[in-house]
Amino acid sequence: MNQERLMKVLLEPHISEKSTNVAEQGNQVVFKVVPDATKSEVKQAVEKLFKVTVEGVQVSNVKGKVKKSRAGSGKRKDWKKAYVRLSAGDDINFLGAE
Repeated sequence: MNQERLMKVLLEPHISEKSTNVAEQGNQVVFKVVPDATKSEVKQAVEKLFKVTVEGVQVSNVKGKVKKSRAGSGKRKDWKKAYVRLSAGDDINFLGAE
């Protein structure tokens, strides 16, 4: 796999109430990823960047919401998120505190 491509697959961690619950219960982390990312690319990128072992990846396409205003209506971009299940004992700390 191209190393440069792996560095661009993960866009940012997705922080929401659901992702927090999933992280506490199932040892999973949720990321926003590029729309053309595959499961294997996401797995390799997470393992390379965070030095953890990934057990599985599930990806989901999220449709952008239609928003209306006085000027008319518009649509937000569609995006993709990946649920990454880590092996037992592994953890990703985004705050940097140990």
